[in-house]
This record gives sequence, C-alpha cells and structure tokens, in this order.
Amino acid sequence: MSKKLLQPIGQKRLTNVAVVRLKKHGNRFEIACYPNKVLSWRSGVEKDLDEVLQSQTVYSNVSKGVLAKSKELIAAFGTDDQSKICLEILNKGELQVAGKERESQLSSQFRDIATIVMQKTINPETQRPYTISMIERLMHEIHFAVDPHSSSKKQALEVIRELQKQFPIKRAPMRIRLTVPENTSSSLVEKLNAWEATITARDTSGSQLSFVCEIEPGFFRDCDILVRNLQGRMEILAVSVHFEGDTHVDDIADHVDLQPSLPTKDSTDPIAQLSEKVQKQTISSTAPKKVAVEPKQNQCSTCNAVVGDAKEYREHFKSDWHKHNLKRKTRNLPPLTADECSAADVDLGDSRADLKDYSF
Repeated sequence: MSKKLLQPIGQKRLTNVAVVRLKKHGNRFEIACYPNKVLSWRSGVEKDLDEVLQSQTVYSNVSKGVLAKSKELIAAFGTDDQSKICLEILNKGELQVAGKERESQLSSQFRDIATIVMQKTINPETQRPYTISMIERLMHEIHFAVDPHSSSKKQALEVIRELQKQFPIKRAPMRIRLTVPENTSSSLVEKLNAWEATITARDTSGSQLSFVCEIEPGFFRDCDILVRNLQGRMEILAVSVHFEGDTHVDDIADHVDLQPSLPTKDSTDPIAQLSEKVQKQTISSTAPKKVAVEPKQNQCSTCNAVVGDAKEYREHFKSDWHKHNLKRKTRNLPPLTADECSAADVDLGDSRADLKDYSF
C-alpha cells in the first residue's frame, strides 16, 4: 500500500514572501523573493541573487504553490532554464505589494512631498515657511493623490502650482551671485528689475561687477542664459531663502515699537492689533498698583465651617474632622466643630484602651 503525504485542504504556501509577477504569452509567471530585497536588487545595492530569491523556481501561483509547466516556459521564454527565467522575471516583473505595505509607502511619499513643498515655499506676508502639518492639511483640501510611479520632487512642484491657485503661498526665492563685465552690467540690472529680483549686495573687482540677488526660481534658466550671453558666470548660494530667525511674540512687539506710527483702530492688520495689546499691557504695568485683594475663602457645607484657600480646602477633605462629619451627615446628625471632633476622638480612644484590659 503506497503512502501519501496528506496536505490540509486550502493550504497557502509561501505566503510570507514578496512576489514578482510577469505576464507573457497569455500566461502568468511568478517567483518568490525575500521581503525588501527586490528593490535593493534593482537599485544595485544587493548583488547576491541567492539573497533575493527564496528559491530559483518559477510558479504560476506562488501563494498556492503551483509550479509553472515546462511547455509554457519554453513557449514564453524559449528555454526551461529556471535560473535565467527567474532573473528575467526579477528584472522585468511587477512587484506585488500588500495593501498595508502600499498604504505605508503612499503615506511615506505623501510626507516626503509635503516636506519638499515646505522647503520650497514661503508665506508671502511673513516671508516664512509654512509648517509641515499646515502643508499636509492644504494638500488634503485640494484632494491631492500620490502617484507612486512619479518622483516626489515632480509631484511637489505640481502641488505648489495647485496651492498657488487657492492659498497665499509662493516659491521661496533663490540666492545667487552674478558676475559680469562692468560694461554689460546695465543690461543685467535692467533685466533683474524686470524680474522683480532683490539685489542685496554689489561688489567690484577690477573690470568685473558681481551682484548677490534673490530671484524667483522660475527665472533661473532665463537668468543663466542671459549671464552666459554677457560672458559672465553664475553661482548658486542658496536654493531657497527663508526669513532668518524664529517667530516670537516678543520679536513682533519689538518690531512694532520700531515703527514710527501706528495704524488706526479700524485697521484689521494682526500686527497692529498686537501692538495695541502690547501698549495696553505696558500702560497697565506702569500704572500704580491697587491694594492686594484677599484670597477667596472656601466654605465646607458638611462641617459648616470656613476653610482657607484652595490648597487648605483640599487638605480639609482629607482630615478626620471632615470624615467624621460625613458619617454624622449620613445619620442626619448635626456637624461637630473641630474641637468637639477632637474631643470625641480622645474619648473614643480612651474607651478602646480600657477595653483592652478585659478579655472576653
């Protein structure tokens, strides 16, 4: 009698693997790989094939453990060499990703795109970058969907263009140094003014004139072509320029104090409103101090007594006096004063001490 190896019905083999699938000649071919190794192989980080493939076997369904037929392999690949076919599927096939892994990858890429947007944009009113949480909220409001097959930088630039249509946001300027011959500097300055660039520094070295300016990234290519035509050179000092320093209320107050005049009361400028508040606080601090107000006294209804401040009030609730009056209150008895309660405790303690002398 022949022995058979009984397998559970519906068993799924090789489930803890990364599956790479390739469809060819109407048939589906799959290979079983180790998780997180396929991308390392394709990027050139992993060189050992045995560290990528769990087995050099071609399947038609990895999860069910169904092997591909030799006739189908020859018809699709022209050979039945498993090693060569596995290598082709590994390089050209589609990596199958589970739902949670795909969600994790999309969430990570969404965060990367938001980070790039934050680094490349500023608030035009404050000249400071938005926070990463605010950028993510704005991306959700415009219903942005991540494309896993596109680069994060390319999608970030698309997000910036969409955000500019609905929200006050603009690209952070680039800081560059332009060096041109002095006789051609006038045409360069004229062009920079047309681009609304901000010239922060000028320097003359012999017959060469250099400018340090902040320019919109959209004019970078045009500026590069112009400088080359003028036989000059361009150097990038900073890809994105943000307002230096952190924002604090004290800094805003100092900035307001330096202003020669304050706007009218009808102004809706938040800085103006903040300056008014600062002035009121200054006036109140310089005004003569009033007589100190006595602390609020708390009253305990259970003990029918006035207790001190909040700290003493909390300590009173933990005292034996309050606990004793709680018991009397449940029996509809009037509350005792602190002295009466302490005397009652002494009498009760003496009676208990007398009972110890007797044995029952």
